[in-house]
Amino acid sequence: MVAIIAIWGTLIINLILTVAGYTWYLQEVPKPDKNLPEEIPFVTVMVPAHNEGIVIVKTVLSLLSFDYPHDRYEIIVINDNSSDNSAELLRGVQKDFGEERLKVINTDNVIGGKGKSNALNIGLKQAKGSVIAVYDADNTPERSALRLLVAELLQSDRLAAVIGKFRTRNKEATVLTRFINIETLSFQWMAQAGRQRLFKLCTIPGTNYVIRREILEKIGGDVKALAEDTEISFRVYQMGYRIKFQPRAVTWEQEPQTLDVWFHQRTRWVKGNIYVVVKNAKLLFKKAGRPIRFDLLYFLSTYFLLMSALILSDVVFVLSVAGLAHSDLQGFSNTLWVFGIIMFIISTFVTVTTEKGEMRFSNVIYIIFMYLVYSQMWLAVAAYGMVGYIREQVFHKQAKWYKTKRYK
Repeated sequence: MVAIIAIWGTLIINLILTVAGYTWYLQEVPKPDKNLPEEIPFVTVMVPAHNEGIVIVKTVLSLLSFDYPHDRYEIIVINDNSSDNSAELLRGVQKDFGEERLKVINTDNVIGGKGKSNALNIGLKQAKGSVIAVYDADNTPERSALRLLVAELLQSDRLAAVIGKFRTRNKEATVLTRFINIETLSFQWMAQAGRQRLFKLCTIPGTNYVIRREILEKIGGDVKALAEDTEISFRVYQMGYRIKFQPRAVTWEQEPQTLDVWFHQRTRWVKGNIYVVVKNAKLLFKKAGRPIRFDLLYFLSTYFLLMSALILSDVVFVLSVAGLAHSDLQGFSNTLWVFGIIMFIISTFVTVTTEKGEMRFSNVIYIIFMYLVYSQMWLAVAAYGMVGYIREQVFHKQAKWYKTKRYK
């Protein structure tokens, strides 16, 4: 019974978030762009990079092409303990554009190599901007992205950060990247939009966002937090500030093309989120945790209650098919599960149609296979990540930051 409540409760909550996000998204996107003020803040764009020689030049050239006034922003690449040709490639770009616009910090395994959060803290010490922007090393943001983010940030002093949207650059590469493209549009960004509308909540996604420097300095960094974006988001809300989603500020990023790379990346996400949620779980019962209570409950139910419920559900399903078990509970009835699958397919397809070129029948097929295959893959990731987190805590091992493989 607990498993049934957990599964259907989560499905209903996600459906509510999707509907709210879809309607908010349709209202928000047609709005005219907000203008920058006469006094434009200086922005430091930081890029943490570890062995990113395959993609780093394309990323830096894209960042140098923002339509934000070129004398009002700088780029700092933290080449973090790299052993490839990243330093040489970055020197070449520096010669063409100058060190004022592009700074490169090369770290070794003494001060660097401790993950993204540590790399950002290193870069922050040399940053000149009153506003900090962060991009991953595989990103190619659209020219307007930085301008849109900063303009939105300046609309209210209560806004600590503004996040943009990321799209899958290599979605045509494999079946896996097709799944990831749909996942990104339907579950990650529609959930952000839904939480924005219903709870005034957003989670910093780790790339394509701006944050006020004074806030970032107060927050500091937790080098143990592999999901430093969630950690920063929780701290922002506890300080009484807000984060806003600006869907017109778009960046394109590479996604894993093979199962092993995807598994390592998603496992890192799971362990990082579990670490942050467990660390902040005590705030559920404190007044200071009120702004993030929904997210804490959502993450706790997803990674603990829902995961256990889905494993139990799968076991019951397999045993019932094999004729070894039978359940009379209505939650396990075939009719109800078929309804759930149809609801999943329709809601997912409707949300992906917000993007040009995504309203095609092939996406319906991919969504069906996502339910049958990709969702089970995520369950395996969540379980593996949970075991990995427990093992690291029991044996007091330093969490590792695995770099996602890049492609030409």
